[in-house]
Formats: sequence, C-alpha cells, structure tokens
Amino acid sequence: MSEIARIILDGKEYELPVITGSENEKAIDISKLRSTTGYITLDPGFKNTGSTESAITFLDGEKGILRYRGYPIEQLAEKASFLEVAYLLIYGDLPNIQELDYFRGSIAQHTLVHEDMKRFFAAYPNGAHPMGMLSAMIASLSTFYPESQNPNRPFKDIELTMHRIIAKLPTLAAQAYKFTMGHPIMYPKNDLSYTANFLNQMFGLPTTNYEVDPVIDDALDKLLILHADHEQNCSASTVRIVGSSQANLYSAISAGIAALWGPLHGGANQAVIEMLEKIKNDGGDLQKWVDKAKDKQDSFRLMGFGHRVYKNFDPRARIIKKAADDVLSKLGVNDPVLEIAKKLEEVALKDEYFVERGLYPNVDFYSGIIYRALGIPTDMFTVMFAIGRLPGWIAQWKEMIENNEPIGRPRQVYVGATVRDYRPLNER
Repeated sequence: MSEIARIILDGKEYELPVITGSENEKAIDISKLRSTTGYITLDPGFKNTGSTESAITFLDGEKGILRYRGYPIEQLAEKASFLEVAYLLIYGDLPNIQELDYFRGSIAQHTLVHEDMKRFFAAYPNGAHPMGMLSAMIASLSTFYPESQNPNRPFKDIELTMHRIIAKLPTLAAQAYKFTMGHPIMYPKNDLSYTANFLNQMFGLPTTNYEVDPVIDDALDKLLILHADHEQNCSASTVRIVGSSQANLYSAISAGIAALWGPLHGGANQAVIEMLEKIKNDGGDLQKWVDKAKDKQDSFRLMGFGHRVYKNFDPRARIIKKAADDVLSKLGVNDPVLEIAKKLEEVALKDEYFVERGLYPNVDFYSGIIYRALGIPTDMFTVMFAIGRLPGWIAQWKEMIENNEPIGRPRQVYVGATVRDYRPLNER
C-alpha cells in the first residue's frame, strides 16, 4: 500500500501522496496542495523542497556518498577521464570505445571560437573579472548560432549545441585569462587531452613550446570530475529554471555561471586562498587564527572546512587531497601561503574541536591549493569550477527539457501593505 501523509487545515483533513526515490529518499508530493486546499508551503531557500525528480546525481550528506548515474565518485575519479564522466552525465551511461571516440572527436572539432569575439574581450576594462566576461561570452555564443534559440529542434541539433559549449567554454576561459594578462591568445591544439589543451591555452606562448606535465594534467582532470555535478545546487537550479522558460541552452549556462560566481557557491576556493593570505600577512601565527575560529564570539570562520551538505566528510576531499600532494611534490613549490595551508590541514585533521564537528578540509580547500600551485590567479578559480560543472549543467538542462517540466514559478507569502488609496502629491 502506498504511503500517505495527512494534513489538517481549517478542521479538514487532506491526504498527500508520499514519493519514494530509488535510494529510499522520501518526499511528500505537494504539487496539488494549493489547488485542493488554497494553501502553499513556505520554505526559504528551498532547503526542504524538491523541485524535480532527477536521475543524474545521488548525494547523501550524512553518509558522505556522491554518485553520478549510480557510479561512486571514488571509482570515476580513479578510473575515468573527465570526458567519459561528461558523457555519462549527459547521456546516462558510460560510453563504449566508439561512443567516446565520437564524443571526443565532435568536441575537438568545435574548440575554436569566432574571431569576432576578440572584439568583445578588447572592449572590457582593465581588471574586468573573468567570470563576468565568461558569462557574457557564453550568452553571446547564441548570437553566432541563431538556430540554437529554438529549444524544440531535433535532438541531433541540440546535441551539437551541447558539444559546442563543452568545446568552447575552456577556450573562452583561457582567452579571458590571456586578455586579463595582456598576453597573446593561444589557439586550441586538439591533439592534446581536454585538460592539457586548456592548460596549453592558459600558459602557453606562441614563442615557446609549453609541455603539460602528466601529473598536473591528471590532477586537473580529477578536479573537473569532482566538480562535474552536485545535485540541485544553486547554479544547477538556476540553469533548470532559466531553461524552463525555453530560453536557449547558451543563456541557461550563462545564468549558471552567474550563479556560480557568488562567494557562497563557486567562490569558496578563492575565499580559502584569501584567508590563507590574510593569515600570512598577519605574521603567520596559525594558532592565533585557529583559536579565533573556535571562539563563538569571534566572527572569523575557517574557509574550506566542513560543508553545508556533507555532515561528516566530503568524499571528494579524500580524492583530491592526494592529487594536491602529488602536484605540490612534483612542482616543489616554495610558497609560504601553501605552507600555512599544509599546517592548517594538519591541525584540522587532529584537533578534537574540528573532528567532533566534522570540520574536515573540503574539496574547496584542496582545489584552492592546486590552483595556487599551478599559478592560476584567484579570480580564475571560479572559472575553473565552471569548466568542471559544465557537463552537470547540461545534463540538468537536458533532463528538464526531456521531462517536459513546467516553467519554474515559485509562490510567495505576501507581507506588504494592504490596499490603500493613492493621494495626490500635495497631500502627502
């Protein structure tokens, strides 16, 4: 017998169906609550509200579980490439050899962007944030491909748009960096891997032969996998709600980039480095700042520790910690900020205060360390996050379209003034 939830309103009892997910998650279906009772629910931030039924990502914060399409993140990070995971998220299954070759080949075919886009970059002021440039550039792509603005095209046409975005976003991200630095842009080299191609466009110069270190290539590939999707987070929800209006995919992804930009979402790894620099500039007395973090009366908080979803540990952090260690060992970086990071990590993993509260280093802590070691500027950190999160956004958009979900339209509880009459200006 199906489970039923009962609610009593104005002395009348109503029955609401209970939905059970494939991992035994429970949800009360309130989709007809307003039409049957006249009531709505109030849930600021939608913390207890499921906006959709999704088959993409399963996350259990209490148990530290993250799976893409049923595959544990640990297995994917160890054995798969980023493009394999991107295919898995978008199409629902891991690709075979022929499917992966087709996917890679299609993406390699579309890595170039129109030369006219250089003019857009040239028009930005000095110091323009790369996330602002990237969001605008992705939205602008729709003007170069006007056919993409019809969401009801055959799947093959929509698939081409998805491949184009995956191919072009790293190119535009690297170009944003080059224009910020005043360096000549590097064109894609499609005989390289997806991540190596991006690194070459970031750090290569026309006058030198930039060699991508396999350790760095592997670490970045893993990091992109770990960021590829994370259920109905702020930016994924943004992509879905923008897409629900039947806006084109470029616009939906542009909106996702804007949502990711915020320091409470994608900007967390940048905040980690800024915190470490603050400790260094204060003299490097780590114990002082640890004590401040423990003091409830002090507003200081350690960035990159704990997670609003994972209550015990972030499974992604365990994976990327090794990659961070490998990168630091390979590069032999002598950076006082990274030395503070390593000491802070040691304290947090042993100190009872942090252990009891589950305040372990999370993926943002280690990703910030890796990006810093690679020489990536802090204002590019969120751009790196966007490259990783892109296939998840596309998968979320695609699922929403295929499910023919209605346009997103949350309700509200109005708490403003009641009806009042207009008074002429001289009477106010």
